[in-house]
Amino acid sequence: MKLSSLLGKKESIKIGNLAPLSGDYSYYGEWEKEGIDLALEEINKRGGINGQKVLVVREDDGADADKSMMALSKLIFADKVQAVIGPISSDILLADTPIAQKNKVVLISAIAGAKIAAGDYTFRTYPSNRQQGELLAASALQAGYKSAAIIYINNGYGLDLAKAVRSTASQSGLDISIVEGYRADSIDFKDQLARIREKNPEVIFLLSYPKDLGIILKQAYELAIPAKFMAPDTFIDPGIIGAGKITEDIIYVMPEESFSDDFVKKFKKKFGKTPNVFNAMNYDCMNLLALAIDRGGNNGPAIKEELLKIKDYEGATGSITFDEYGNAINRPLQVKTVREGKSAPYPGE
Repeated sequence: MKLSSLLGKKESIKIGNLAPLSGDYSYYGEWEKEGIDLALEEINKRGGINGQKVLVVREDDGADADKSMMALSKLIFADKVQAVIGPISSDILLADTPIAQKNKVVLISAIAGAKIAAGDYTFRTYPSNRQQGELLAASALQAGYKSAAIIYINNGYGLDLAKAVRSTASQSGLDISIVEGYRADSIDFKDQLARIREKNPEVIFLLSYPKDLGIILKQAYELAIPAKFMAPDTFIDPGIIGAGKITEDIIYVMPEESFSDDFVKKFKKKFGKTPNVFNAMNYDCMNLLALAIDRGGNNGPAIKEELLKIKDYEGATGSITFDEYGNAINRPLQVKTVREGKSAPYPGE
């Protein structure tokens, strides 16, 4: 190769991706990969960013905070990325935030819903836990329930949701007679459920991770608890909705799935299936980073500043605007239920 060619060759832009590529939640990692890869293919077909090819460097965090922090450090120090997409969990995102902040590397999550105020290098595109909690409580009132209970995972995710549900309930006259938390490593919830049964609430808010939701519902059924159940977006896990009569009539909230026609068409062509919300959110994250790098340069501070300037970006998932803390504001949500083992609109169309 000629010296002139070597001198003129531009280095690739590296973007990291933290995702569970193994373990209980590896399907989230696959969904992330699909959305990111579609955007990546399109970006590079257009000539990359400012003539530079874009590469994605992936690390498996196993949906574990300790593994994620180690993986993020590798991406920053060994791979020299200036931006990272992921992780999937609010608690993992908050654990990773100090590392991103200290090293001035942008961290953007397509799935975590926690309110972020711990660092100005952390962003998310997902509807907030506060939004979900408020809509859950409002939907319970709309359904005519007057008494309720909460069972929640005792971490940032569960506490965020429980706080929002309680706040909306107290302002609207929904009586929450009992609130039961549990440790993240719990596998038996019968003590909490027995105490809830004594209060005889009309509805129970299940503010939990996917694998816990299934166990809690099964144990509630075994205890013959007559209350109805409501859940956040973790209920859309593939193994829960079709799990039989224990999930019938459950009401849950999740992001809107009104994706742009162009995105749906391109996703179906590449993967041969209809995209889900996690595919679309990660597609948007990749394109947002590309836009910020194109406008400001491939370094953390510049990417951060350009992301904060973005207003009403029309992505696959609709309009995106970040607040001063990097939280996407007013992301659309919908309310759904389970009828005959399938997801259906609530209260109905």
